[in-house]
Amino acid sequence: MQVISSKDNEQIKYIRKLKDKKFRDETNEYIVEGIKLVEEAIEEKVAIKMIVVCEDCETNGEIEQSLLYEIAKYQCLYVTDKIFKMLTEVVNPQGILAVVEKGDHVDQIDYSQDIILALDGIQDPGNLGTILRTADSAALNQIILSEDCADSYNPKVVRSTMGAIFRMNMITTPNLAKTLQEIKRRKFEIVATSLETNESIYDMEYRKKVIVIGNESKGVSKEILQLADKKVKIPMLGKTESLNASVAASIMIYEYVREKIKNE
Repeated sequence: MQVISSKDNEQIKYIRKLKDKKFRDETNEYIVEGIKLVEEAIEEKVAIKMIVVCEDCETNGEIEQSLLYEIAKYQCLYVTDKIFKMLTEVVNPQGILAVVEKGDHVDQIDYSQDIILALDGIQDPGNLGTILRTADSAALNQIILSEDCADSYNPKVVRSTMGAIFRMNMITTPNLAKTLQEIKRRKFEIVATSLETNESIYDMEYRKKVIVIGNESKGVSKEILQLADKKVKIPMLGKTESLNASVAASIMIYEYVREKIKNE
């Protein structure tokens, strides 16, 4: 088994470049890191280009033998601890990462679902990752993102999704308003979160709706608000005026879940 120890190795330089969004976009690839995420990538039959294993973790038993058998079916790179630390962005890495292919199908919106989630300018990678994970828990497998959202394949987003990213079709649109207008033609209503309304999220039926969650500080943009068929807010009994974007999205997603279970 050859162990790579040079930072000038071409494959190592390639993987390091995947930390940059521009290179991820050019190659249509991104990095997933950690035992659980690599296991899920294998289980979900994601297109794995290569798996990188730190030699220390391979020999000290941190990675179970069953996973080592699985990763042996792929192109594997074994690297020194020093090289692995150049590749990782995790404080306490588990010694395994994979380069995988993006699974986006940008022109394929599934109109058979009851609700579609659209994100308008979400900036925080942690918020985006949490929203993806929550959507996955509700069996929602697509999200529409405005072009100014955080990168879905940012390492922090990927880690926050806890594997949900493998089951999600991220549809990034250069013109969210135009995309929403097209969805409206498919008999969906656009629902935007807003503080400037008296209508509650509990007063609507969650069927054939696009739920738009806005930017953390500015909310939903004026253009999208003007396009919305309905504006709703989450009632709050305390003094807090607004909620974190991922919390707001989670509450609305689970109001959909509650309604769906009730009607089954």
